[in-house]
Amino acid sequence: MTAGGAEEIATCFGLPGGARFTGVAARREQGWIRQLATRAGLYAVKETFEPFGDEAAEDVAGFQEAAIHAGVPAPPVVRTPGGAAQATLADGRTVRVYGWVEVGGPDPTVDAGAVGAALGRLHGAAHRGTAGEDVWYTDPVGADRWAELAGRYRTAGGAHAAAFAVLVPELVALEGLLTPPRTLATCHRDLWPDNVLPTAGGGLCVIDWDNAGLAGPEQELAMLAFGFATGDAGRVAALVAAYRDAGGPASLTRAGDFSLAIAQLGHIGEMAISTWLDPAESPEERRRQEPRIEEFVTLALTRRTIEQILAATA
Repeated sequence: MTAGGAEEIATCFGLPGGARFTGVAARREQGWIRQLATRAGLYAVKETFEPFGDEAAEDVAGFQEAAIHAGVPAPPVVRTPGGAAQATLADGRTVRVYGWVEVGGPDPTVDAGAVGAALGRLHGAAHRGTAGEDVWYTDPVGADRWAELAGRYRTAGGAHAAAFAVLVPELVALEGLLTPPRTLATCHRDLWPDNVLPTAGGGLCVIDWDNAGLAGPEQELAMLAFGFATGDAGRVAALVAAYRDAGGPASLTRAGDFSLAIAQLGHIGEMAISTWLDPAESPEERRRQEPRIEEFVTLALTRRTIEQILAATA
C-alpha cells in the first residue's frame, strides 16, 4: 500500500484528501488491516488475501450494520458515495473501509456479562443474510484423517506430536456429538477472543465479520461459553444470563449445542497441522502455525468441558 494507494482509497470512499497510511497494520488470518489517517480521523482498510466478491461484501456489511443498530459494539462500516460496501482499485484489488477502533489484544477473561449481552443483541436483531451453512462449521474432520495427521506429524518431528496423539481419541468422540442446529439464523460464526476485543475505553468491540452465515444461535452461544468462560461456572452463568437479558433467544441444553465449536476447532487444528506439514509452505508460514498447533492441543474442547458448561447453565 503506497501513498498513492491511500489517496485512491480515500477518493473511492469519499474521505478527505491528504490520506496516508500510518504504518500501523495487523495481519489477520484472511487478510491485512491497515490504519489510514485522513483529516477526518482514522480508518481501518481491509484487504483480503483471496478475492472477496461485491455481493459477499454487501452481505457482511449489512449484517454488521444491523448488529450495530441492535447495540452490538463493532466498527462502523464506511461505504462509497454510491453506497457500496467495497471498492475495486485501479490495480484490481478490492478493499473495504471501517471506522478505526482502538482495541487491545485477545483476552478470554473480559467481562463475561458484556460478552453475553453483545451476543444476545446480535441474535435478537434476527438478521437474515444470504450466506448459507458451511461445512467448516458443521462437518467432522473424521477419524481416518486425524490418524493420518497424527502419524505424519509424529514422523516429521512435530513439537506437540505426543500431545496431539493423546488428543485424537477425544477429537473423534467429540465429532460423534455433531448435531444439526435447532434453528438457523445468520451468525458471526467466529466469535473467539481474538474477534471480541477489549477497547481502550473499557468496552468490547466485535471485529472480522467475513465468516458470517447461517448457523444455530444455541451453537454460537455454546462457542462463547467455551471461549470466554471455560472452567468457571460463575462466568458461564453470568454470560448466559446476560445473553438472555439482552434478548438472546437460545439456551444450552445438550452436548450437540457445541457442534459449531467442535467442527470449527477441528478444522482449525487440521489446517494448522497440515500447513505445518506441507513442504511447499515457507519456513515463515510453518513457524506461524506452531503456536496455533500448541493452542489447539493444550486448550482443547473436551466432553468433560461440555458437561461442566451445561451443568453451570442448568
